[in-house]
Amino acid sequence: MTTEHSNRTLEESKMNRFKNWVRQTRSAAWLVLGLLAGAVTQAQAADLLASAKSTGVLRVANTQSSPPWSLLDNSNQPAGYDVEIAKELAKRIGVPKVVFVADSFKNFVEGLKSGKYDIVMNDLTPTPERSKQVDFGLPYGVEDFRIFVRVDNTDIKGQRDLKGKRVGVTTGSSNETWARTHLKDSDIRSYDNGGLVFSDLGTGRIDAVIISHFGGMKYANVNHLPVKEVGEPLIYQLSAPALAKNQPALLAAVNKAIDNMMADGTVERLAKKWVGPNYDMVGTIAKAKEQKE
Repeated sequence: MTTEHSNRTLEESKMNRFKNWVRQTRSAAWLVLGLLAGAVTQAQAADLLASAKSTGVLRVANTQSSPPWSLLDNSNQPAGYDVEIAKELAKRIGVPKVVFVADSFKNFVEGLKSGKYDIVMNDLTPTPERSKQVDFGLPYGVEDFRIFVRVDNTDIKGQRDLKGKRVGVTTGSSNETWARTHLKDSDIRSYDNGGLVFSDLGTGRIDAVIISHFGGMKYANVNHLPVKEVGEPLIYQLSAPALAKNQPALLAAVNKAIDNMMADGTVERLAKKWVGPNYDMVGTIAKAKEQKE
């Protein structure tokens, strides 16, 4: 072996060792960065309840257009059953102020995941699809969904009569999911605003609307629309607060507050105020949970 060849071999060996060192250092750096990122994410997830207590503000999302659950009152302020439940819940978890963020059903899940708000309280049903992406607390509401048509409609008397009909639903809601699953032969039309869907029903642009009994009757009475409810209930659903995944402290605090509100009469009192004086919210929630289980 010549001296030149020996020197070349030595240089190549040094270069290979250097390349290996670079690769190992780079791998270690990426590992450290990954661990740091995971730690930051975990810290952020664990800080949501503490952050709300620190700032004194709980950010709650609702549509502000789905009475009697959430709406804007005569002073253009958020009102309704879910709004008052949310305010009471905030006090009980140690947060004095609620800031309501207006959004639509279709945006609620992504809004929670992106940190746009801390919790959603707007007649939101815990479904398997939603539960894969967000967590739900204990239910504090329940309702049945019905078919609404114009008062002069004599063709639609129940679900079977919706074949080939134009049916309005609220975008991203559980009634939209149900309609698209069970009304394959209907023309399903989605609306971001419940008021608009009833306006189109009143003017004959659509043939029927699927919405909760309470929401439908509220629109009919408040807006003085020529609509009526027909047929038996289509679906019977619970509503619960939704929050981002990996928030055990917030979830535990929310559940404790709701459990106490159910027990001390707060839920029943607010339900009678907003949903109806003869409506047994606590008893109906219990029946719905039994049927679901």
